[in-house]
Amino acid sequence: MEPHEQHHRTILARIAYQAMLDRGLLPEFSAEVLKELDQIQSPAKPNGKEIRDLRQMLWASIDNEDSRDLDQLTAAEALADGKVKIYIAIADVDALVKKNSAIDLHAAHNTTTVYVPGRIFSMLPERLSTDFTSMNPDEDRLSVVIEMILNADGILTDSSIYRAVVRNHAKLDYNSVAAWLDGEESIPQEISEVPRLAESIHLQDAVAEKMKNYRHLQGALSLDTIEAKLQFEGDQLSSMETEEKNRAKQIIEDFMIAANGVVARFLVEHNFPSIRRVVRSPKRWERIVELAEEFGGSLPIAPDSIALEKFLNQQKAADPQRFPDLSLAVIKLLGAGEYTADLPGDNPPGHFGLAVKDYAHSTAPNRRYTDLITQRLVKAAIDKSPVPYSLDELDVLAKQCTNMENAVNKVERQVNKSAEAMLLESRIGEQFEAIVTGAADKGTWVRLLSVPVEGKLVQGFEGLDVGRRLRVKLRAVNVEKGFIDFVKS
Repeated sequence: MEPHEQHHRTILARIAYQAMLDRGLLPEFSAEVLKELDQIQSPAKPNGKEIRDLRQMLWASIDNEDSRDLDQLTAAEALADGKVKIYIAIADVDALVKKNSAIDLHAAHNTTTVYVPGRIFSMLPERLSTDFTSMNPDEDRLSVVIEMILNADGILTDSSIYRAVVRNHAKLDYNSVAAWLDGEESIPQEISEVPRLAESIHLQDAVAEKMKNYRHLQGALSLDTIEAKLQFEGDQLSSMETEEKNRAKQIIEDFMIAANGVVARFLVEHNFPSIRRVVRSPKRWERIVELAEEFGGSLPIAPDSIALEKFLNQQKAADPQRFPDLSLAVIKLLGAGEYTADLPGDNPPGHFGLAVKDYAHSTAPNRRYTDLITQRLVKAAIDKSPVPYSLDELDVLAKQCTNMENAVNKVERQVNKSAEAMLLESRIGEQFEAIVTGAADKGTWVRLLSVPVEGKLVQGFEGLDVGRRLRVKLRAVNVEKGFIDFVKS
């Protein structure tokens, strides 16, 4: 079979497999993992400790349409004086995946699930992540519940964490929930079939909006990037669709940011160490200041998230079409986050982009290893058990999670590039409007405005910096290497 006749899905899976090996990731589960998996025949059952029965609450999952590893459920309850109680149930993965087991050591190596077009390399075997430890509809599941009380302004006033058995009454997806909330489509059937669930989702939507507004007053950044999702028809790539933030995604995002803060503070209160996600001061603040000037704004010399948020809001209102491009430039200039191990009483740097001081990853233990570590710490604190990790262990794990997350990002980028190169093969010689997304000694990178594809500017890049708009011509692509080359036109 000629290479161009092979299924795109097959080619991309092969490229991903090799890219993972090249970056030290494990694309396959070992014989030890599979042997251990054979011993696990059912979801975890309550084991006599203090575990509440919350199966009758109006729990629902909201995730991507094709998600099968459901990590969390949400529910809401109106209280007096405009207050609302929000419940977030996180899948109890630790109940089946024990520390230092073969399954755990595989997860600790890769540290995250790898999502590439046409294939998912799960951090945990799929019998767990998509079944026994997934919050699947109409199934009883053990969970760790984060309960939060918010006042009428969306400010957190009280919280608690405990273990419970829960049941997902509706598997919902972001796009259909958002279209319904926006009044563009009728109520999803999964919501209408569960009495009072519509009311609960509306309540969650209203609270999330208030929480977001409060966070932004504290300096959380209103960033609004365009994400591309590659579409397949059978095994062949057919198109690339843009995915933008919507109200349903915002509900989950705001609840998870708040939940991660509650978990971080809970561990401090119990005198437990933690792994935190931090984005220290922006990597290239001086260029963000320059960029603001190019857009007619001004920012202080020293990094200031509240001033940056004010500028971003002004730009979003003035030019919503160009705002995703500005957002992308700012994200690149802020730099990547990292994981750090902290003792209670330390004063860790916060998360600059989210304007939160306390931030522990805790809400996706099927997909991220940091969240599984955090879950073990939280459960030990709830049960008044000894701390399951020493600070030295957490230090090593935090570095491993940062390094492997960077490796996974590179794999995902490379395979996405290969997929984009497949889609653009027939368009060599065409001209496109673009924006500079990276400018360094190793090269200048641009992203097209019509389709969200990024490639290297191999000619005409002199004097360009992040955020500059220009016109480019597609010169060449290389599917195997994931190269997309442009020249300034």
